[in-house]
Amino acid sequence: MNRKDFISLSGLGFLGLYACGTSNLMNNRKPLAIQLYTIRDAVSENLEKSLERLAELGFKQLEIYGYDGKFFGKSRTEFQSILKNVGLEVISSHHTTGIVRNEKGTLLNDWERSVDDLHFIGSKYMVCSYLFEEERTSEHYRKLPELLDKSGEITSKARIGFAYHNHDFEFEKMDSEQTVYDFILENTDPDLVKMELDLYWISKAGFNPLDYFEKYPKRFPLWHVKDMKAGTRDFAEIGNGTIDFKTIFEAKEKAGLQYWFLEQDSSDKDIFESIKISKDHIGKNRFFN
Repeated sequence: MNRKDFISLSGLGFLGLYACGTSNLMNNRKPLAIQLYTIRDAVSENLEKSLERLAELGFKQLEIYGYDGKFFGKSRTEFQSILKNVGLEVISSHHTTGIVRNEKGTLLNDWERSVDDLHFIGSKYMVCSYLFEEERTSEHYRKLPELLDKSGEITSKARIGFAYHNHDFEFEKMDSEQTVYDFILENTDPDLVKMELDLYWISKAGFNPLDYFEKYPKRFPLWHVKDMKAGTRDFAEIGNGTIDFKTIFEAKEKAGLQYWFLEQDSSDKDIFESIKISKDHIGKNRFFN
């Protein structure tokens, strides 16, 4: 607002309304959320300081990784206390299947306890995050929908949603012409298994998110938002790459979007510098809300 407008609004008694409107616009912005894996190196050095840095950058919500019966070596009570102290909340948590690495915190190793611990800290979703290379066989793919359905059935009893997170290999063909991703979507219960769509990986695989929103509406309540460099197709800060986020976000209602997380798997800069670049771009573009 320039000085002339300020004086005019003051004289007409509209300044308070203007300020109120501006405040409401800011308050209506979706809380900034990030997948904590983005700063995994910092987390391994000092969990609390890493979370404090995210809070200072304006983040309010997290998706976490690495639960193994504890949260980064902390009990659920200790971790909840840390979250409260820094002003962050966990929206979602990543877990592997346990098919080839049957560790705690996986879908096949005392999943009920995992669900109980994530419910305790207030998580809204739990996600099957990754299939190790040994799991990417026709035999394992065909058994996967049943495991995902069972996992989602258990989380639903705690009122936690369940989802599957993609990379690019899910867009390869199975025995027939069908992709692994379509096979999962068509053979899981849509009420029990949602999808966390990684916009980078689906784009790198050469597929269009909008086609999936049309074919499977409301199945994509979670997104990973990260960009892809031209040429090398490496990870990039949001706004520094080739992905058309504006068009994708315009279809968010069709997709069923509820939460999305900034993520950058690697960077050619200090990772916190990259996060700030992405955050600044998000702040300048209201279509992210």
